[in-house]
This record gives sequence, structure tokens and C-alpha cells, in this order.
Amino acid sequence: MGEGEEKKENVGIGLDEHHGEPPKDFTPSVGLTTAEAEELLRVHGKNELEEKTTPGWLIFLRLLYQPMPIMIWIAVIIEGAIQNWPDFGILLGIQFINATLGWYETSKAGDAVAALKASLKPQATAKRDGKWTNMDASLLVPGDLVLLASGGAVPADCLVNHGTIDVDQAALTGESLPVTMHKGDSAKMGSTVVRGEVEGTVEFTGKNTFFGKTASMLQQGDDELGHLQKILLTIMFVLVAISIVLCATAFGYMMGEGEKFTEALSFTVVLLVASIPIAIEIVCTTTLALGSRELSKHGAIVTRLAAIEDMAGMNMLCSDKTGTLTLNKMVIQDDTPVYLPGLNQAKLLQLAALAAKWHEPPRDALDTLVLACEQQDLAALDVYEQSDYMPFDPTQKRTEGTIKDKRDGKVFKVSKGAPHIILKLCKDEEVAHRVEETVGAFGLRGIRCLAVARTMDNDLENWHMAGLLTFLDPPRPDTKETIHKAMAFGVDVKMITGDNILIAKETARMLGMGTNIQDPKHLPTMDADGKAPKDLGKKYGKLIMDADGFAQVYPEHKYLIVEALRQNGFACGMTGDGVNDAPALKRADVGVAVQGATDAARAAADIVLTQPGLSTIVHGIVTARCIFQRMKNFINYRIAATLQLLTFFFIAVFALRPPDYEPLTTVATYPAYDSNGVGYCPEGNFNFTCPEGYFGFTNVPDDGLSNQLWTSCELCTKDPTRKVWPSFFKMPVLMLMLITLLNDGTLISIGYDNVKPSAMPEKWNLTVLFAVSCVLGAVACGSSLLILWAALDSWNPDGIFQKWGMGGMSYGKISTLIYLKVSVSDFLTLFSARTHDGFFWSSKPSPILMGAALAALSISTVLACTWPPPKGGETDHTPTQGLAWGQDGSYTLMPLWCWIYCIFWWFVQDILKVGAYWLMHKYNMFDINTAMAVNKRDATHVDDKRDPLARASVGLVEGKLLAAKVDEAEKRVAAAIKADQATNLGRASANLVRVSAQLKQANNMARHSGAPKDVEAGAQPLETVVSNLDATAAELDPKIRNEISPALEGVKEAAEKLAVNTTAALTGANPAGLVRRSANKGPAQH
Repeated sequence: MGEGEEKKENVGIGLDEHHGEPPKDFTPSVGLTTAEAEELLRVHGKNELEEKTTPGWLIFLRLLYQPMPIMIWIAVIIEGAIQNWPDFGILLGIQFINATLGWYETSKAGDAVAALKASLKPQATAKRDGKWTNMDASLLVPGDLVLLASGGAVPADCLVNHGTIDVDQAALTGESLPVTMHKGDSAKMGSTVVRGEVEGTVEFTGKNTFFGKTASMLQQGDDELGHLQKILLTIMFVLVAISIVLCATAFGYMMGEGEKFTEALSFTVVLLVASIPIAIEIVCTTTLALGSRELSKHGAIVTRLAAIEDMAGMNMLCSDKTGTLTLNKMVIQDDTPVYLPGLNQAKLLQLAALAAKWHEPPRDALDTLVLACEQQDLAALDVYEQSDYMPFDPTQKRTEGTIKDKRDGKVFKVSKGAPHIILKLCKDEEVAHRVEETVGAFGLRGIRCLAVARTMDNDLENWHMAGLLTFLDPPRPDTKETIHKAMAFGVDVKMITGDNILIAKETARMLGMGTNIQDPKHLPTMDADGKAPKDLGKKYGKLIMDADGFAQVYPEHKYLIVEALRQNGFACGMTGDGVNDAPALKRADVGVAVQGATDAARAAADIVLTQPGLSTIVHGIVTARCIFQRMKNFINYRIAATLQLLTFFFIAVFALRPPDYEPLTTVATYPAYDSNGVGYCPEGNFNFTCPEGYFGFTNVPDDGLSNQLWTSCELCTKDPTRKVWPSFFKMPVLMLMLITLLNDGTLISIGYDNVKPSAMPEKWNLTVLFAVSCVLGAVACGSSLLILWAALDSWNPDGIFQKWGMGGMSYGKISTLIYLKVSVSDFLTLFSARTHDGFFWSSKPSPILMGAALAALSISTVLACTWPPPKGGETDHTPTQGLAWGQDGSYTLMPLWCWIYCIFWWFVQDILKVGAYWLMHKYNMFDINTAMAVNKRDATHVDDKRDPLARASVGLVEGKLLAAKVDEAEKRVAAAIKADQATNLGRASANLVRVSAQLKQANNMARHSGAPKDVEAGAQPLETVVSNLDATAAELDPKIRNEISPALEGVKEAAEKLAVNTTAALTGANPAGLVRRSANKGPAQH
């Protein structure tokens, strides 16, 4: 079937729709023999969808050997080899939790094809061997003769042999009205015959049907990594690379210093695991899951958690028209042309009702339109009785009622139907000419007409045109405001519909979303193998970006539009409800199935709406940006904590060797010699009395061999636990794991944190994120090294601890002190990281996060104070002792001083963080300003040669929003001028006229400002116009000013947003009012 014929079948549904001739090569089938059918079945295969499935166990297995899991496996193997079973179990648990979560998300990908398959009707009536028989529809082949009868499903793509039928294609297209099909028209598999009965010839089966091609498109792109997964892998790669280099260097150094292999390896592996944010995926997934629960409260069910991150960065939303932007219900409009004296809309509606069975439930969409509209008064029809009725017939295309007026006994006829059909009944050429002009004028606006005619005074032969009822599927009451809100959030809304282009333009005009609606003639088609062209984005990206929408599109066009936008770096959302929307929903970054969507659309979508309209999506955008902020806060903290831990231990191993600070003294020095002149330690002299305040230990090997020269038989230490200080600083493995588990485990509560969503689409600037994390981590690391040095040097009489009266610390307490310092610093770093360019007090944390942090900090502090045993011991072969134990007379207030120390450096850390942001914004370092002004996911500046649309994206949405606000203001001003003329004897206020003229000037600039070549040519003149508009409005009469001021304020805000973003994009400046920054302006979202 040619493209022209298919286009005719898909283009909008009108009452006066004309149908073309059947294809020239179409020969109606007369049926097949069983042998012919079997041969064709071997050639074409079964009439069912191809389904490529991957076993669940294989999906799970693949998730265990991806880059992130491989790192965990290495750590698991090493921990098992050295028999460190607690760490082995923890790592193994993390591995399988991550894999299970990934398996759940991935396994849902096949649900879309399964839903398509389940939605098909399996039975068909076909003619085989000259006999009609009911058979399994999967056995149909091209050329079969099938029966298409009212109430039955279309079993394959079939051409109508003769006659007419009405086919409900709502499951395919989402359109509410049935399509009338004639000879040669193609009825698609999955649709339902609602009126008439014809014979049809099977044209396509299985994968070649409309359904089959849809399923094929659904299976494309399944192996592509999600955007959030790519970001997390990038972060992991950087941190893993740094960790491996530093840990390997430290391991080599420890081995060179004579440390036992198992001890050095165990410490290195655990440090590696503790520093790599292995739990980052779990925390992010949990944060997204908590966010999905929040979205569900507002009517949005999330089926793919990562879609929340995509929605936060979404800057293009392609929306289906019918049922999403509109009510999906035809509504009578106010415009009602009448051609008989004494008629008005109410009386014309009554006449139309007389041409239906008004005492019975409506039989079709047009009867529903007339009988169920708000303006109809059926009670007024009680004075009439219907003596005869002619129902709708596809060949007549009208209904007719013979009516008797009970009051005077007069009989007349009433008919309703398509205008060109009703005009054939009427003989008045002048009226016919007027009707045709009126219908044409309404048609240009996409408004449909229902004609009503009647006979007069018992003359049942002569018909007179009574009038036209106009109707339209109107926008939802909240759609216009919702679209403007989406634009204010930096999301460009495009209408993508299979409906007529005139209807699409009228709907777009009413909604203020621009009228640059294109038809698909400039768009490509899929390749021969059913895939999108490789140069799609390069060739068609600019056309699609500039358009306000597309009409008369097919399913593959929706898919191609989404794909072109994605190839050009836009984060694209798509809404839909029909099977034809499923491929585009699957391909979009965020596929949204609207309320009442088909099973296939819901299965292909990432988010399913349970409430009508777009308002839920806009609320979801705000919620998604809050969730994004929470994830970014956590990742910012996690990078900083990782860098702190890594660099601290790396520097400590090399620069702060405990033996250099150990408080030792020699008690006895020999030599004593034997008869051969070889030095030895005399038997019985292994123990000596140490000087006061020292504790002794033997330095003589157990074998006491006398052939070795000993210059010192015993050393004494002031460490009250009498433990030998290790050759390099290390913390027990258990303490490192406690830091990781307590911090990351508690940070799941960040999903409940108070955040302030960005006013514009979010994007990841990883360079900025790492730069800020480095500042946070450097302060935390530096302060940890400083306190470690002070603690190791605590036995120095000239040291800080001795001068402050805190005395010397045992190595066990030093280990515990550093554990407490790192734990406290980590959590305080979180509270600094979560506010980004604001001070930590600029945003109050949620009670849940605060409570979780206090609980974790309390546990860490209690453990640090009371680490058993009281007199000191070893944990993982490392000396440890609680800071609050004072049996040996040591200082017990160290935990308090540690907290004070951490809080002091927290303030320093936060000040340096704010300073770093100020510096980056001032000089646009790492494109921190321009990246947010360029409304594309990965573009960072307007002159990016790799991205030709980067410049064009600047101000694109803001310009459309300004144009819409100006249009709205012009209507308000026009109404005010009309009222002013009425109250001022027809003379409009000169000020109002000036306001109207300035609005028109602003409108012209808004529609062409998109991305001006320079600031002076774009932003400044616009600001001047708005300033003049403000001044002129101030001179108006207060009453009129109050009426139009909300609209003018909307113009002013939109113009300011456009000017500010243009300035930021073209100059790299950071204006105070830059709306794209996540500035601390709006109320926090809970």
C-alpha cells in the first residue's frame, strides 16, 4: 500500500471526509485452498508478533560482570583468600543486592511486546476451500478472505473488498471517533469493527503488520545504557582509577618496609573498598524509589526508576494531542451559524436531537455530542413524537427523523449529517454558497461542522438548511497554564499528533504553544531494515527543534522525531496512549503513558499517569528535580568522602610513621661477651626495672641465641597499653567498614531531605562536581592529618597536647580518635555538600535526615568512647582503646575536643566551598554559567563546534514563553480597550493603545530572539521595550491597570528570563537573577 493511501487513512477524522480510490493493483480475494494457505504460511510465517526474549537468569548473570561488579568481585576474592570472612560477606551482599535491583529494572523491558501480543484477538472467520470457518488467527496468510463484522476484531492488516464499515482504532491511535472505510481502505490488526459488515483481503500478517512493525521498533535500543548509569559509571571509573593508583602505591611501600603480605594486602583491599563508593548505586536507587512513591501520590506511577533522573533533565516534551492536551471529547462551540429566522443555538440543538432517538441512549459519537451536551434541553422535546427514524448508514452519512408536533399536529422531517451531504437535500444555491464558505472558514481553524436541515409545514419533500453546529475537541481547562508552567521550567512542549494539521494548529493557537505545526512530508522514513537513519539528527534536528509540533504523523514519525531530538543532545519526553505511540514512548528518555492508555503504551512507558492531562507531568518535573538534587547532594558528598579517605591514608602511610613518634627509651645497653668474644645477653637479664612512667618489654628473641650481638636487651615505652606501635599508621578494618556502613547506610535518609529544585532542566557538570568535592575533601583530609600528627606527637614535651595539658596518647586511642574524627567530618561534609553554592545554614535539612545523622554520629561517638577493652587491646591486629577509658590515668575528654575541632574545620570547609563556587561563577570556570544557559543535556557553551544546535537552543523556550505571555496580555488589553470604548463614548484610552503597540513590538522580538548574535542585539532592546511597557502601564487608570497588570507582570518575568539567560550564554556572566541556577529563592520541597 502506498504512502499516499496510508496517509489518507491516518489523517484526522472528519464528518465530510472523502476517500480516494483503492490501489490500482488491489484484487479482492475469493479465498484460498488449504494447500495454498500452508504454502504461504511457510513463506510468511505465523500471524503473530516476533518476540526476542532473554532468559531471566542470563539477565541476572550479565549484571554480575559489568565494570562496577568486577571491582567488587576482585575485592571479594581477595578477602576470601586471606580469610577475612566478615568483609567477604558484606561485599558479597552488596554485589547481589545491586544485581537484583538491576535485574528487576531490566526484566520489564520485554513487557511492552508481551502486552502487544496479549492485546490481539486470536480468532478469525476465513474462507478456506470454499467454506467459511472459524480459525486461529495466527494461521492467516496474505491473500486470505476474511469476514470483518460489527463487534469483531480485525485479525490482520486487511483491505476492504467492497462496501463500507466503521472501524474503532482507539487502541491504535487513541482517537475517539471511528473511521469509515470503503473499498481498498486498510483496516489494521488490533482495531475493532463497530458498524457494518464486509469481506476483506488479508494484506499483511505477523511482523509485516502495523502491530508487527510497532513491536520491531519497541525492541530497538534495548542494550543502550541509561543516562544515570553512564554518569555513575563515569564517577566510578574516575574514583576507581585514583583509588587503585594510590592504594597500589601504598601497598608497595608497606611491602618495602617489611610489613607482612597478608596484613598489607588486607588493609589495602579494605581501604580500596571503603574508598570506592560501592553503595552509590544502592543509595541512588533507594532515593529514586522514595521519589517514585512521592510521585505516585500525585498520580504518576514510575515503572523505570532511572526515568526520574531523566525527567529532571528533560528539556523537550513531545505531547500527544487527543486526550492529553484536549478532553478527547467533542464539545459544541459557541459559534452557531443559522439560516432560518427565529433560530438560535438552543433551538438548533433541539432540531438536531429530533434527528436522533432522543429517548434512548446515544447510538454513536455524534448522537452523544448532540444529546449529552450541556446546552441541550431534552425536556423541551416532550411536545414532539417521532413517527419514523432513519439511522446512520455509511452510504447515506446522515440520520433522519419524521416528527409530529403534538400541539398542532404538523408533521416535518429533520436530518443531521456532514455539511456536503445535507446540502444535497437543499435547493437554495445562495444558502449553499454561504454554508460552503462558512464551513471552509471553520475548517481553516480545524473546527468541524454538523449540518441540520428540516422540512416545513407538512411539506416533506422540500428541505431547508437550518444551521450549523460547530464542535471541537477542546483543550483541557488547565492545559494552557500547565504548558506555560512547563516552559517556565525550561521545557519546550511540542504537539505530536496524527490528527489533521488544521485542527492541530487551532489547538496550538488556543493553548499558546506556537502555530509552527509541520506535516511529516519533510521527515524521513525508516530504513529498509526498520531502523532510523544514522544521519537523522544531523539532517533534521534543526527542523524538529524549531517546530512547535507535527500533525498527520504515523507511528514511525513519532519514533523518528524522538530519535532526532535525542541524537542532538536533548533530553526528550514523550506522552501517548495508543499502540502507535508505544515505539516513541519506549525510545524517549521519559516515556509517559497518559490516563486510559492501552496496555502496550503502558508497558512501553517509564511513567504511567492515573490522572488526566499534563498537570501531573509538570508536578512530576518539579518532584524529579528535587530527587535529582538529593542524588547530586549525595554524590557530591560521596566523592568528597572518598577523596578524603584515600588521600588521608596515602599521605599518612608515607609522611606520618608512628615509630618516628613512639615514646621509647633504652634500659640496658651491653655488650657482654662470651669466651669466643661474641656479644650476648646474660641469662636472667631479660627483665629490668623501667624508669618511672615507662613500661618495659623485652627486645631479645625467644631462642636467646648467644651468637648475636645485642646492644639493647630491653626497650621501655610510655604507652600505657605496652603495645608496640606499627610501622605505618592504619586503622582496624572493622573501623573502616563501620565508617562505610554507618555513613552510606544512614545516607539513604537523604531521599527525604529538603531541597530547592532548579528552575530549569538539570544537567551533570562533573568537572564542577569534582572540583567542589576536591575542596571539601581537601579540608577534611588536611584537618585529619593535622590531628593525627598532633596525636602521634602527644609525647613530645614541646608538643601541642603536652602544652594544653592533655598528655600523651596510647596508639590504641590515636586509632580510635582518628576513627571518630573521620566519622564526624564525613557527616559534617554532607551538610556542607547539600547546599552547593550556599552556606550550610541556607537550607534546613529534613528532620529524618537530621535524625539519622544524629543517630549515626551518636553511635560513632559512643563506640569511640567505649571501644573495648577498657585497658586497650587489638582489633584486626591493630591496637585500639576507647577514648573515655581512664583507668591508666590518661586524658578522658578527648571526644569533646574532637567534636569542637571537627566543627571548627567544618566552618572553614563551608567558607572555602562557597568561595570556590563564587570564583567559578565569576570567571565561568568549567563553563559553570554557560552550561546551564545552553538548554541541551551535554552542551556546555554556545560555540561548541561539535554541537551546531547549542547556540540555537539558547532562549528557545524562553522566547516561546514570552510570545505566549505577550499574546495573553494583548487579549487582556484588547478587552480593556473594548470596555474603555464603551465607557468613553467610543474613544479608547491613548495609554491603552500605546500599551498594545508596545506589546506587539515585544511579541515580534520574542518570536525572533531565540539565540541572538550578541547581547546588544537581543537582550537589551527587549529590556527597553519591557521597561517602556512598565512606564506606560503606570500611567493607566488604576482600575484598568489592576485588570491587566497580572498579564503584564507575566510578560515582564518572561522577558527578564529571556534576557538573563541570553546574557549568561553569550558572555559567561553570572547575573544575580540567573534563573537556571539552583539558587536559594524558592521554598524548599519536602
